[in-house]
Amino acid sequence: MGNKLGIIATDVEMKKAIEKLYPDETQSGKFIIEILDQEQIDEQGKWLENKGASVIIGRSGTYDRSVENVSVPLLRLRVTTADIFNALIEGTKFKKKINLIIWEGIFFDKSWLKMISDEVEIYSFKNGGDIEKIYIEAISGDSDCVIVGGGVVCSFARRDDISSVFLNASDESIIEIINHAEEVLVNLKNAQYQHELLSKMLDNVRDAVIAIDENEEVQLFNERAQNILKVGMVRIIGKKLSEVLPYFSFLKDDLMLHKETKDELLRIRSLVITYSTSLIWEDHKIKGILLTFQDTTRLQMLEQKIRRELNKKGLVAKYNFKDIVYVDETMSEIIRKAKMIGRSESAVVIYGESGTGKELMAQSIHNISDRNKAPFVAINCAALSESLLESELFGYEEGAFTGARKGGKPGLFELAHGGTIFLDEINSISKGLQGKLLRVIEEKEVMRLGSDYIIPLNVRIISASNEDLKAMIQEKTFRSDLFYRLNSFEIIIPPLRERRTDIEPLFRFFLKEFQLDEKIKWPSKEDFDKLILHDWLGNVRELRNVAERYVLFNEIDLFQPNESQLTKVYDDTIDLKEIYNLIDERIISQLIRSGLTKNEIAKKLGISRATLWNKTKNV
Repeated sequence: MGNKLGIIATDVEMKKAIEKLYPDETQSGKFIIEILDQEQIDEQGKWLENKGASVIIGRSGTYDRSVENVSVPLLRLRVTTADIFNALIEGTKFKKKINLIIWEGIFFDKSWLKMISDEVEIYSFKNGGDIEKIYIEAISGDSDCVIVGGGVVCSFARRDDISSVFLNASDESIIEIINHAEEVLVNLKNAQYQHELLSKMLDNVRDAVIAIDENEEVQLFNERAQNILKVGMVRIIGKKLSEVLPYFSFLKDDLMLHKETKDELLRIRSLVITYSTSLIWEDHKIKGILLTFQDTTRLQMLEQKIRRELNKKGLVAKYNFKDIVYVDETMSEIIRKAKMIGRSESAVVIYGESGTGKELMAQSIHNISDRNKAPFVAINCAALSESLLESELFGYEEGAFTGARKGGKPGLFELAHGGTIFLDEINSISKGLQGKLLRVIEEKEVMRLGSDYIIPLNVRIISASNEDLKAMIQEKTFRSDLFYRLNSFEIIIPPLRERRTDIEPLFRFFLKEFQLDEKIKWPSKEDFDKLILHDWLGNVRELRNVAERYVLFNEIDLFQPNESQLTKVYDDTIDLKEIYNLIDERIISQLIRSGLTKNEIAKKLGISRATLWNKTKNV
């Protein structure tokens, strides 16, 4: 919007009068003056608006013809008694009957008309469209008259060669209306500033805001509401809310019932919002209702960001596929498929013995996915008791149990919202906790311990197991319904002894990682042969430990169980359980070295594959 004043002058004389009274404003362009054009009268107001006029002044007929065509304030230049008196005096010089044609809203003392002439007849019109009809009526009895009126009336008289006197505006009238127009300009500028300030405030607040009036028509629809609902303001403003956004039709009922709400939940397609309503009052009457709402997903992300900033937990996946060292062809194929799985949103179970790098694989899958900017949260399910694991996974409210932290604590599922949660050793969780985990996965929502409200979730689950979950299902120690929720894809990382070509490059990689001195003695061929022939029951983790010891002592120090370990004595007594465990580990180790598969070993020992997995945890 400009800050200019537009004026439709009825003739050149009026234009000159304004220029004489306001030379600076007319020369600088602050005042834009158009002379009345009878052929273009309906468009002249719009032209002035397009040139930047924020307020327009017009005489009675011009005003009526232009008021419907402009969107800025249009002020009427009113005719004063003095203006009429002067025009009638001028009209008496023609020595004819005088027909005064004026707008019906002009009031003046008519008692003095007899002092001017006995032959003055007054005709009035209601709006600009009536002027020509009233003019014809005035001249129909006797066209040998003089017409006194505004610019439109006089243009008809000139067309018909009838004498006319223009009802000119005095300097006082012009000054009065221009002063009023300038006040309107100042008020408009202030109103524009206030409106802009309010708009900016509403567009930058966290809440989406919608306001409707008593007729349910939308009066306010801020930018936040547009972004959340994916609807443009043009489609909404001035329309009935229940017609354009039917899921908010309850506002009509709230308006009728004078009802206000606070922190209610509403599902809109895949969107869940929390909203509140407030009634709008004016002069003790309800004039509308205000709706404010937020996207709960965004709220959770904001809360999550705040928690991460405050707690500095560093819920970040550090490793990528490029950090996995391998040359083995089997590993190459596993990595290729893992990358494809990683780019999906599906759940995945990673199988592998202890030390094979299951978490490294899980972090790599997270970092190749679209969730790589979101949290990666890992927990070892075998490291915690059932009750502690439940509170860690799902969180708890203050007072939920004895020793609960003041203010409560968010669970790992909450912290992982938008990202990935890695459940290591998923095979170790109890049947009871398996059921609770299944519900969280199926409902995609979690409820903290001691809470009565649910928290929507968007989390990808990667699990890891050092035990065959299918075998556990057969033994009824793992729920089949949970298995199928977790096991959309599976990745099996082979033990290091089954990919011996990776031993040397991995060992060299670890030596460089630990090496502090460039003059370190590198292993000989015989040393590498020892490494390649070793059982590597601890897999890559064990290899890394050997490399660390080599950097310190320059010798290959491999762990080899000896028979003396079978005779551990505690307080002069023999622990038979410990002995049996050591014998089991030794036998299984020898069978593995012989090249038998785990299925073959389990069959030979007469135990299930699941039991074999348990016994090889420490092998």
